[in-house]
Amino acid sequence: MLPFRIPINEWITHIVDYLEKELATVFDGFSTFVLFIVTSLKDGMIFLPPIVLILFIALLTWYMAGWKNGIVALVGLLVTENIGLWEAFVETLALVLSAEILVVTLGLPMGILAARNDRFNNILRPILDFMQTMPAFVYLIPAVMFFGLGLVPGVVATFVFALPPLIRLTNLGIRQVPKELVEAADAFGATELQKLMKVQIPVAKPTIMAGLNQSIMLGLSMVVIAAMIGAGGLGEDVLRGIQRLQVGQGFEAGLVVVILAIILDRITSGFGVKKNSAG
Repeated sequence: MLPFRIPINEWITHIVDYLEKELATVFDGFSTFVLFIVTSLKDGMIFLPPIVLILFIALLTWYMAGWKNGIVALVGLLVTENIGLWEAFVETLALVLSAEILVVTLGLPMGILAARNDRFNNILRPILDFMQTMPAFVYLIPAVMFFGLGLVPGVVATFVFALPPLIRLTNLGIRQVPKELVEAADAFGATELQKLMKVQIPVAKPTIMAGLNQSIMLGLSMVVIAAMIGAGGLGEDVLRGIQRLQVGQGFEAGLVVVILAIILDRITSGFGVKKNSAG
């Protein structure tokens, strides 16, 4: 036993206080940007008549994953609208998509850099290990402290929680590209950018899409938890059902979450397969 207590609590508190004070403008700007994305997506989808968006998502699922999955998506979305959870469904979808926009924007370049730079990869690996072993609820704490309550901290917590799989699998996919292909590109005089865009990323695309798929699934689970900090959506209905012991309401919201998860999983999985086949 150590003869003294390590003041981790105090260290973290001081760091957070310092960041809140010194980077307040940055956090405000980022919050405005995130809020613009999520409200634009949500308002745009709410503006459409439900049947139009239902048919679009069902046809997209049909195209990406086959007619059986398309019919499942159609039936699931019609059930969602019928039981009065369409607006919550759209809000949850907007939250997930907003978080994934941030995930792809940051995660894809970081995964590529990790694949091409061993030193950066060695630094990044323990950070990703830490992020993936941290309990999901812990991500809510800094999100609330930096961004308050509402949609923005929900998106930020979801973004951070869902980021590691895309970085890891992008890194893995590019590293697994056969050396012969890379050497052939070098022999033809390809630049680093050409080699990346025309050889490494196309070959690694199935693995990268698997990382995106995992990221979306994690993001969806976090969006439900983020209802605890006012993110809204289906998570709010699940939370209300738990708090009031309304089993039926909680089950309905949980069922719609499953429907959304199935649709997103089939679309992203199908996208990777189709692109790989096309290549």
